[in-house]
Parts: sequence; structure tokens; C-alpha cells
Amino acid sequence: MQFDPQEIEQSAIYKLLTGAIIPRPIGWISTVSEDGIYNLAPFSFFNAVGDDPPHVMFSTVRGNDTNKDTLNNVLATKQFVVNMVTEALVEQMNLTAQPIPSYESEFELANLTPIPSVKIKAPRVKESPITMECELVHHYSLENHKFGGATIIIGKVVMFHVDETVLLDNYKINLETYKPVARLAGSNYSKLGEIFSVKRT
Repeated sequence: MQFDPQEIEQSAIYKLLTGAIIPRPIGWISTVSEDGIYNLAPFSFFNAVGDDPPHVMFSTVRGNDTNKDTLNNVLATKQFVVNMVTEALVEQMNLTAQPIPSYESEFELANLTPIPSVKIKAPRVKESPITMECELVHHYSLENHKFGGATIIIGKVVMFHVDETVLLDNYKINLETYKPVARLAGSNYSKLGEIFSVKRT
């Protein structure tokens, strides 16, 4: 079977992309509005894009040509925090995915603890074992969209926070204690399964 994205419904495109490109890490993005309201939302169009210097990216869809609070906050403040999602946090992460008024905070909704960052104003999620303070370096909105498109955000990591419980020697992450969660399609998520190694020749 082959599918021309110009000839199928947007919902079909979404299902093909999110069903085929798996598992996807979840960027749990915290921001602060110009009015001081803390915002927190998960994005599965998320990944690292480089380490010299360290950069990450996430993409936020714009349903009905409307920006999400996260995008508005990042564009206004030029800052955000990536909080990594673990098995212990998946239910609270899911709560923060629902739309709520801009004057309310997902931290309160999901009973999470905002704590200060070191170099930026956006808060971190205390319960997350790995967080990254980021400064906006670039954003790009997809062109020729049908229903609002998406905006890609690229941020430079200016501070890492790693809990000692998930840290091994030489800056390595302990996967057994970290227990990250990844996004699949629909309402499905995954834990780490069998891990195997393939050495480069």
C-alpha cells in the first residue's frame, strides 16, 4: 500500500506517523507566562538534536490556527524546561495533557511541585529525576498547512539537573532506576523492554 498525504485525511496522516515512528520520548515542557502563571504540557514530537552545544527540540501543533499556552510562553519569554517522564509520573503527565484555561496551572491540576530553575525563570518539576533548563534559539512554523500546522521549537540546554538516584559513574544514566516512559500511538505508552547492545565495527 502507498499513501499520498495530499490525498488522505489529516487523521490518517497522524495515525500513520504516530503509529510508525515509535517509541517517541516525551518532552514534558514547563514554562511561565508573562503574568507569572506556570504551565506544563507533554509533547511527543520531541528529541535531542545535538550535543555541541546541547540542543533539544519539540513541536507543538496549532489546532484551528491557535497557539497552545506553551508556545505563547516560549515565544514571549524565550525559555522553557524539559522534564523527563518516568513510570511513576505517567498518570500526572496525562493529566497535564488536557486543555485548561490559561490562568490556571497544570502543576496544581496534577498535584506537582514547581521548583526554581538556576538560569531561567521557567519552573522545573520537582518530581522528575531529570530536567533541562533551555533557552530558545530558533522556531519555525510549518508552511502550507490545512488546519493550523505546527511550530518547531529548538532550545539550547543551559543547565542539566539529574537526581543522584538515576546517575551512575562518568555521567551515565541508570536505566534500571530511571524507568522512562515513551509514547506510542493512540492512548498507548511503553516502558523499556529488553535491552540489547550492538557494538560499532
